[in-house]
Amino acid sequence: MKRNNFGNIVIIALVFMTVAVWALLPPKPTDIENYERYHVGMTIGSVMIVLMSFSLFLSTRPRWVEPFFGGLDKMYQTHRHTSTSAFLLLFVHILIVPINIGNFGLGNYLGIVAFLGFISIVLPTLSPRIPFLSKLTGQTYEGWKRLHGFIGIFFILGYIHSVTVRGGPTTPAINWNQVFIILGIVSYLYTEVFGRFFKKYVPYTVEALKHPNASTTEVTLRAKGEPIKHVHAGQFMFVRFSGDKILSESHPFTISSAPSEDVIRLTIKASGDYTRHLFDNLKEGSDAIIEGAYGLFNYKSGGEKQIWVAGGIGITPFLSFLRDLKSELSHDVHFYYTVRHPEEAVFAEEINTIAKSHPKLKSKIRFSSIHGSLKVEEIAKNAGGDLSKHHVYMCGPLPMIQAFEQAFLAAGVPAGNIHFEEFNFR
Repeated sequence: MKRNNFGNIVIIALVFMTVAVWALLPPKPTDIENYERYHVGMTIGSVMIVLMSFSLFLSTRPRWVEPFFGGLDKMYQTHRHTSTSAFLLLFVHILIVPINIGNFGLGNYLGIVAFLGFISIVLPTLSPRIPFLSKLTGQTYEGWKRLHGFIGIFFILGYIHSVTVRGGPTTPAINWNQVFIILGIVSYLYTEVFGRFFKKYVPYTVEALKHPNASTTEVTLRAKGEPIKHVHAGQFMFVRFSGDKILSESHPFTISSAPSEDVIRLTIKASGDYTRHLFDNLKEGSDAIIEGAYGLFNYKSGGEKQIWVAGGIGITPFLSFLRDLKSELSHDVHFYYTVRHPEEAVFAEEINTIAKSHPKLKSKIRFSSIHGSLKVEEIAKNAGGDLSKHHVYMCGPLPMIQAFEQAFLAAGVPAGNIHFEEFNFR
């Protein structure tokens, strides 16, 4: 999805403001021998607090913030960047701030505990394939998520370290820090404790299950009470199923039903350990917990001329688009659904039926084992040659998306007209 950089600009601006506050209105303790080192180290520590607090805030997944970053996937990219930057600054802070060994008190010990805690959490994220680090998470997403849940505790310990390692009067720079510390602590408590009380997690029941082919599951979910807010077609949600150790892990899935339906439908391909287990073991009547809906993958916000490209199970947001068509499609759309073999195109009949009712929708289902791989040159030819005014919407395997993105850019499509989402929330 097109990135909106306003959220990133705000974070960068606050980092510069933090440096300015510490430069212009710093604390001036009289008992520091190497004040310059102390001042630089504390400035770096304050920037680290700002970055970590925003990292914790973005991990709450606030839906109202999505437009300022261009979607939840872009928010998580910023979350990773702020976390990594804060982690690196932590080392710089420790190396620069002068340590008085003769006056090593509680605050110093808390700082060491917080430092070691951050290392134990962040390193498995940065290097998940290192064997002895991956053991900390059990080599699963849910294990990593549980480990990640402790980061707020070490953030709080780091704060206690900062206020106990050296006393003194409150200053504008210290007060500036407090704002971000409060933001970080409140965000952490919301994520780990209070989110369930704000309808963040909504109970559903698996009403029906279908297996359209030997590797695909269509799950129909019905809300037990008030449903989630499914604002527009093409959104995704996080879901976990109760009663099964593996399926109780929270995973993101695109919603393939239309927002107007009174149920939610998910179309899931058995392509990994989790999804294969779901194919074999999920039962009708199972309880589900849903969080969402998220995402700004919305063709209605794009230009008049559009190209849709779905690869394999990447058909799901486009199914939602098509099922949401209540009247004539207002955009000129060239839609390509590409799969390897004919039996994988489980929704071909439905897509063809909908396309016949909408003259502006030109759909083509392509079997790469028969017709060969889809090329941008073919798409451009069918669209009239010039793609500079087209908006492109893509969903499918990441290598396919990356290859098409480069090809569309080379064909003259502006970068801001190319839309896709990256489901990488680790």
